Amino acid sequence: MARALSNAERLQPRVDACNEITAADHAKYVPFVVDGHAVGALQPWFADELLGASGSGTLERDASGTVVFAREVDTPDKRTDALRPALEALRDKGVITGWRDEIFPVTMGYGVPPLLRVERAAASLLGVRAYGVHVNGFVTLPDGTKELWVGKRAKNKQTFPSKLDHLVAGGLPDGMPPSVCVVKECGEEASVPESLAKNATAVGAVSYSMNYQGCCKRDVLFCYDLELPLDFVPTPDDGEVESFERYEISKVIDIMATTEDFKPNCCLVIIDFCVRHGFITPDEPGYVKLVQSLRVGND
Repeated sequence: MARALSNAERLQPRVDACNEITAADHAKYVPFVVDGHAVGALQPWFADELLGASGSGTLERDASGTVVFAREVDTPDKRTDALRPALEALRDKGVITGWRDEIFPVTMGYGVPPLLRVERAAASLLGVRAYGVHVNGFVTLPDGTKELWVGKRAKNKQTFPSKLDHLVAGGLPDGMPPSVCVVKECGEEASVPESLAKNATAVGAVSYSMNYQGCCKRDVLFCYDLELPLDFVPTPDDGEVESFERYEISKVIDIMATTEDFKPNCCLVIIDFCVRHGFITPDEPGYVKLVQSLRVGND
C-alpha cells in the first residue's frame, strides 16, 4: 500500500504553480534592457505592441533584437516620461488591463535606485520584478492552538476575484517602506487600527517567477506575522475584500492542498508561515524541496 503524502508533498504543487516558467520559456521572451541591465522579459507580441505605441526616439531594437531605450533617453526621469504615453496608449487599446494609477520602480534589486518607474498594471507585461507585502493575521487560543484570519476577495476585483487571500496584502508603491505599507494596507483592507498594525513583525520574504496570463510575473513578497487579540474581528473597508473568516491551520492546509481556492501567491506566504510555526517539519518527506522552492529568483 502506498504511503500517504506528507503535508509538504501535498503543498508542493501550490508552490510549483507559481514557478512555471522554465529556461525554455525564458528563451522565448524578448529581453528588456535598461542602461545595460536586463530588467525585464517581454512576450514577442507585447514587444511589438510596445514598440508600435512608442514615439520616435523612445524605444528600439538593438542588433540582437533586445528592446532598449534610444540613446538620448538616458536618465530615470526621461525613461519614465518617455514610456508613459506608450503604456497609456496600450491601456486605451485594451492591451494593458487593470490600470491602477500606482507607480512601481524598475530596479536591478531591492533598495537599488530605480532605472525608471512604470504603472503597476504593466509590470508583469514588462516582466520586471515587483515587490509586495503579505500579512499573516493570526490568533493564539488559550490552549496554544493558532488560527489564521483568511479574507475572501471581492467579486469585482480586477485580479483573482472571489479567491481566498491573506488578512492584508498589497503591492509596494514607489518610495514606500514595507513597514509603512503594512500599516496602510491593514487600515484600508481590514480596518486594523494603527496601534495593532504596528505590531506586525517582518519574518522574511518569498519569491517566484510565474506564468501569469502569458506574461513573466516576477515578484518578491515581504512576509509579516501579526498576532491579533482573540476578540478582534477584521472588517472590510475599501471594497477589495468581501469577508473575513478565522480558520484552523489544519483547515487552511487542507484547502491549499485539495483546491485552488486561494490566490496562488498567498499559498507561498502561508506555507512559509506553516514552516516557521512548526506545522510543517523536517520529519516530513519533501520538506527541503518545499522550503527551497519558496524562494526562486531572489535578488
